[in-house]
Amino acid sequence: MSLTGKYSIGIVLTFVLLAISMLYSIPFINLFINSKTLTSELFFYNRLSLWLVLLLVLVYNFFIENRSFFVWEDKKYSFTFYFGAVILLYLICIFGGAFINAIIIFLTEEKVSKRLLEFKTLFKNNYFLIIFTCITAAVIEELLMRAYIQPRIEKIYKSPVLGIIISALLFGILHSTYGTIGQVVIPFFIGIIFALFYKKYSNIKILIVTHFMIDLVSIVAMTFVDAKHLSLIAL
Repeated sequence: MSLTGKYSIGIVLTFVLLAISMLYSIPFINLFINSKTLTSELFFYNRLSLWLVLLLVLVYNFFIENRSFFVWEDKKYSFTFYFGAVILLYLICIFGGAFINAIIIFLTEEKVSKRLLEFKTLFKNNYFLIIFTCITAAVIEELLMRAYIQPRIEKIYKSPVLGIIISALLFGILHSTYGTIGQVVIPFFIGIIFALFYKKYSNIKILIVTHFMIDLVSIVAMTFVDAKHLSLIAL
């Protein structure tokens, strides 16, 4: 099999495994826990399943692709660049996401996501789960969506534009579990911004830190915001 074929299978495998983990791991785990509501234990195991996905992709990369996980070598920059890039990316994503969210709410009068209502209770004073959730999302999603999928799509189609758009689109689709338009469109927007940055600067660490900050601030804010205003949170 050609390297392009191996890359294609790897991309499909990665997306399918992520989708299964996000969509079906909670019902599956619940067969053993038998909880009527989403508990912190159930959600912890759900997040843990994402690390299993990363492990499986790494195994595929090592034994089947037999190439470096990073198609693009991670570039090094000064501390000033790291700090400035994280702050700038954070502000673009937060304000851009808030603007998009406001338009969606105005046009559709979209109701609050039931999943966010569950999260509000789930994360209340559970700082370990908050940190673990943010670290998991930042590391797993950036390594798989940006470092793994994006450059491989570009290699297959010889198109940086397709690498950026398709990886961002898949990123948005994976957030459809929240059940609202905003929770798909905003991740797609963030996916575009992150993919553009990764293409230009090839540094996954900055994206991981920024992703962590976005999720951390959003989750902490969610625990304090009144339930009727949760639709303003872009998680």
